Amino acid sequence: MDSKNTNEWLFEITPKNKFFSLNFKEIWQYRDLLMLFVKRDIITVYKQTVLGPLWYLIQPLFTSITFTIIFNNVAGIKTGSIPPFLFNLAGIMVWNYFTACLNGTSDTFKSNAGIFGKVYFPRIITPLSIVTSNLIKFGIQFGIFIFFYIFFCFQGTDLSLNGSILFFPILILFMGILGLGLGMMISSMVTKYRDLNNLVGFGVQLLMYISAVMYPMELIKEKLPKFGWIVEYNPLAYVIETSRYMLLNIGSISILGLVYTMIVTIVVFFIGLLIFNRTEKSFIDTV
Repeated sequence: MDSKNTNEWLFEITPKNKFFSLNFKEIWQYRDLLMLFVKRDIITVYKQTVLGPLWYLIQPLFTSITFTIIFNNVAGIKTGSIPPFLFNLAGIMVWNYFTACLNGTSDTFKSNAGIFGKVYFPRIITPLSIVTSNLIKFGIQFGIFIFFYIFFCFQGTDLSLNGSILFFPILILFMGILGLGLGMMISSMVTKYRDLNNLVGFGVQLLMYISAVMYPMELIKEKLPKFGWIVEYNPLAYVIETSRYMLLNIGSISILGLVYTMIVTIVVFFIGLLIFNRTEKSFIDTV
């Protein structure tokens, strides 16, 4: 090939020399592939199941019922004038989005090794598609929350919204970014240490109990003052507590807590991206 023809290529694939790399232009060029992965994540998961997408609704509903029975009826956790079921559904809905992003992205290299080894595309597309597809699933579950919100309103329950609900999408965005950052870290380490796969599910279950999913943050500070700091240093707890305030007008918003959450989210995402970029160069030799 002569020198004249070498300048006619549209793209040139070269090794990444930068320690940190996030090429938004390249991601935009592969947006069709991103949407294809999103479609795959949504359709194929429940393609051969009897109930199909209804599983998106069944899981949060049954979990909310279980939490209501155990934590509110048996353990006696009070939720004020808010119905315990609606209180739990609000927390579970937001928590499910985080765990779906974390669990989905934490297996990126292992589950896509066959594709990564055959064709080039920005590897970050795969975890981004998981976060995007889970956002659609979150929208479905949010629709269920609205349904029960209206139902309890017709039942005479005193429910009200406040202006802060306009910032609710930003809160969910940070939840997805935090799950993406942690997922990229774990996915990179799983390529060498397979035992992490077994620890992720167990760790997520433990994390739920210190994330104020089924109780107000003030309750843990009141009942267990010696261990309240564990919840206070958990950024997920502030996201869930703030979500309930925005949706149900219960609890309070901690500005310092949200600033802390934002800082942790950004730091975790960039660390995860650095590790992800470094791992994608050599993971095929270890997977």
